Amino acid sequence: MEKQLHISVSPHIHANTSTRSVMLDVILALLPAAIAGVILFGLQALFVILTCVITAVGCEALFKFIVKKEQTIDDLSAVVTGLLLALNLPANIPLWQAAVGSAFAIVVVKCFFGGLGRNIVNPAITGRVFMLIAFGSMTAAVFPNGLDSASGATPLSDLANGQAVSLMDLFLGKCGGALGETSALALLIGGIYLLVRRVISWHIPVSFISVTFLLSLLIEGGNVETALAWILSGGLFIGAFFMATDYVTSPTTAKGKLVFGVLAGVITVLIRFWGGYPEGVSFAILLMNIVNPYIDSLCVRKVFGGDKK
Repeated sequence: MEKQLHISVSPHIHANTSTRSVMLDVILALLPAAIAGVILFGLQALFVILTCVITAVGCEALFKFIVKKEQTIDDLSAVVTGLLLALNLPANIPLWQAAVGSAFAIVVVKCFFGGLGRNIVNPAITGRVFMLIAFGSMTAAVFPNGLDSASGATPLSDLANGQAVSLMDLFLGKCGGALGETSALALLIGGIYLLVRRVISWHIPVSFISVTFLLSLLIEGGNVETALAWILSGGLFIGAFFMATDYVTSPTTAKGKLVFGVLAGVITVLIRFWGGYPEGVSFAILLMNIVNPYIDSLCVRKVFGGDKK
């Protein structure tokens, strides 16, 4: 009888998932966008991706070696950070700048705070914001098939100037922008994969994209086509599905996730229409990462039988 009774602390139910399996799912979900980026922008896009990923993994391994801590590169989180950052960069960015941004994301944003699970902001999105401030090449418009920045404006710039944009071009990626954010179709395939695999929940992506669409629709006077163009343009899909849903820097409750997504959508629209940058997704996610602990504390589940306070 004594051997049949086991007393232990929670959790009592364990899943088969691990950090490595989750990160592998994210990598697989990002592959359609990465492949689309290489097809649309050429081999230079592949070089940017390889530079960011190799730098991220190398910097994490070197940091762990210097501080004499256990190596963690086998959890694939550094690969995800490097890949996400690369997909948020122009295809023609100098490779040394891509390496600097990747090193900053891993060493300063992740490792200096104690590694995976302890960083207060998303490393990839923070690395992109750092590069936006540090390098002028981040703001250059890059187009598929070798077109340079003088060939025209990005869809966000066209929309801000009241010009029409082809929804099909935005859906397929035949437009200017970062190498991994232009094809809404590729990003949607990856996002659906994560939802089906239950790596992420629907709360943040749906609330983020819906609020951005509804506010854009209101500002554009009810023009549905233009509002759709606003949500298909820029980094909204890659931000909503892949970066705003980061386990460490997003809320843990369903209510908190909805609040996070709604506020991120509001900030994105405010920056897009009235801010100094044409794109507001990166800044919106970064700001929400900072206030995430407060959202969690306000939306925490009430413990059954606990104090009402």
